[in-house]
Amino acid sequence: MSSTELPSLAKRVGQISCAITWCLLAAGPVFGFAALKPILIKEGVYAEKCTSKADLVVTLGNSTLVNSLLSLTNIEKNSSPCAEQDLSLNFMFTLAAVVTNIAALPVGSILDEYGPRVSGIIGSGLILVATLLLKFGKPLSNYFDAYSIGYATLALGGPFVFISSFQLANSFPKNSGLILALLTGAFDSSSALFLVYRLIYTNIHKVTLDHFFTYYLAVPIFIFLCQIFVMPRDSYKTMGTLAKIGEMAIDETGRPLNPDNLYPEDRDPNSAPGSGAVTPSESTALLMRRASLSARRASTVSRASYTSRTSVKSVYEQDAEEELIENSGGVFGIMHGYTVVEQLKSPWFFLMTLFTTIQMLRINFFVATIKSQELYLYGGDEKLAVKINQFFDLALPLGGLASIPFIGVLLDNFTTLSVLIILLVVSIFIGVMGLLSFLPATYAGILLLVMYRPFYYTAVSDFCAKVFGFETFGTVYGAIICFSGVCNILQQFMDKATHELFHMNPTPINATLTILTAVFGFMLLGYVRSQELEIKRKNLELEAQEASIRNVPH
Repeated sequence: MSSTELPSLAKRVGQISCAITWCLLAAGPVFGFAALKPILIKEGVYAEKCTSKADLVVTLGNSTLVNSLLSLTNIEKNSSPCAEQDLSLNFMFTLAAVVTNIAALPVGSILDEYGPRVSGIIGSGLILVATLLLKFGKPLSNYFDAYSIGYATLALGGPFVFISSFQLANSFPKNSGLILALLTGAFDSSSALFLVYRLIYTNIHKVTLDHFFTYYLAVPIFIFLCQIFVMPRDSYKTMGTLAKIGEMAIDETGRPLNPDNLYPEDRDPNSAPGSGAVTPSESTALLMRRASLSARRASTVSRASYTSRTSVKSVYEQDAEEELIENSGGVFGIMHGYTVVEQLKSPWFFLMTLFTTIQMLRINFFVATIKSQELYLYGGDEKLAVKINQFFDLALPLGGLASIPFIGVLLDNFTTLSVLIILLVVSIFIGVMGLLSFLPATYAGILLLVMYRPFYYTAVSDFCAKVFGFETFGTVYGAIICFSGVCNILQQFMDKATHELFHMNPTPINATLTILTAVFGFMLLGYVRSQELEIKRKNLELEAQEASIRNVPH
């Protein structure tokens, strides 16, 4: 598919269908770890870590030996893991979460350089390798940690096949927002893969890990065949382009995606009403029409506003920017026109990165340890902890889908500062609910968390596009996610501290994370508010200067 000539309707629908299918199966199944973990325990993954400890520990006079023997008994009953097994299993997810987020930068670079087909093929190859490692995990574990490496490789393959499908948003320009929503929804729902597996494993037939990943080999093969025979080779659009489409609803030619938004003079008089057809000369004339609009911001606010007004843009782009400046509370464009280095050194980047990092840690720590957390909070009630775990497994993919319309409404109708306030309030509320051993609070926290997760990531993307601009969007957004991903390695230390220092009590870690959320969140809010006030002050000064000039007699 090229930018000037689209393939047939059937082929474009087929391409989108293929992408949605593989996103459902491979984009982010690693985030369904809470559903997979009970199967890993029952299949004895890392169980040898418990037996080795029981053989070595013979200390008398304390409860160490007793605890070790109890751990062995639990493994034999296929119920709960010992501490060493639990830590190793949680490390599987920690490593996968780190790899997924670090991949944001290299995936974007490979896409820009080689296109979506190469990226998709690389992703299918990584998923194939991951599937084989997980299939033959037990025999390979005699030589290296096949399960952790396999799960991390599966996490690495997800971004390659997911992000490479974004370019399909331009296969139907008028419906690009819908297509991106479908792909994002498929990604959110992919965490349900292991939930379905667990339901089959528990209620229908005991499908071992070996058998499951044998069947899963069909997924990377399907992706590879689609890339070769169905998908376009060189139609990838940069993340910045897609961010621009999402924010402004303007295509690469400078025209609205919705033809009904064209100005009357741009329509073809011979076209049917509402068709949005334009004259042949429109693409050139449109870029030059109305080169400057009345600015609603002071030129002294930033170099970005000057660049925005002096660069050659269509009237639709300029109108869209004016509207975004108004709707964002004035922060749109505040860092546009700066170099990437200058943007990465700014408080805008630093404060958002800190806030993102702590949110990512909180979400991933909860995903990896939900059952053990609830088991402690509810006094060792195994049945209740399992019930809460199962509720979360189901709510996680459904919450991502249910939140899509709300996300659009919030981002379209609230200023950037208001969105950040909502994020902070909801995040603190979720944190407080997670500290309580009160069932309605637990379920309320889970419901908000599963809807907050996609909202948060979308809000960070929206923040980067508005504040830093579309030209550097991929680099800045990728840097935030990458840095946050690296910091996710702290999750392993948090998990170890919970086991060994706090004796499985999750409250100290969760309380610390909630406090850090409040600290970093209020720092970010304070800075954004101060910048809004600075913008308004300079605009008032400019208006006063213009008024005085108009009143000077000539």
